[in-house]
Amino acid sequence: MQPVTIPPKALIRQPALCQWLDLSRSGLDKLRKKDPTFPKPIKDGDTRQAAAYYVVAEVDAWLRAKIEARDAV
Repeated sequence: MQPVTIPPKALIRQPALCQWLDLSRSGLDKLRKKDPTFPKPIKDGDTRQAAAYYVVAEVDAWLRAKIEARDAV
């Protein structure tokens, strides 16, 4: 199986990110508060209800760093 090439600036909406990480929305919020290294979202407006997007490459790099840290122990 070939690895999927992701464009460096590809965005993913918060619900899709929750599905990808197998987290609920509140679980994602807890993760963001607990881990300051988790990528920050890009908001699609100033309101609280504005859609939140994440840069896929940043989330992927964060995951890889977590896996490397786990394997280094």
